[in-house]
Amino acid sequence: MRRCYLVFYDIRNAKRLRRVHKVLKGYGEPWQFSVFFCVLREIDRVRLQTDLEDVMNLKKDQTVLIDLGAEEQNVRKGLHVIGPPLPEREDGTVTI
Repeated sequence: MRRCYLVFYDIRNAKRLRRVHKVLKGYGEPWQFSVFFCVLREIDRVRLQTDLEDVMNLKKDQTVLIDLGAEEQNVRKGLHVIGPPLPEREDGTVTI
């Protein structure tokens, strides 16, 4: 079963920051500079965690994964954006 995750990070080094961003682009859609929305099976969540641990400095950097639940449509319907809208997904559909 797939679950929705909000992932955000604080990376202390520009090179590691680019690597973390690249890893996350492979798993989800960027919503803001350091925030991604991911819909993942459990095995993919574990792979994401492993991939992040491989590129992060675990003593200085931080990444947070928040489990938003299994109902992607409900998660998207519950979003409220103040300011410019979230970017369109790569498939051309609007995020909200």
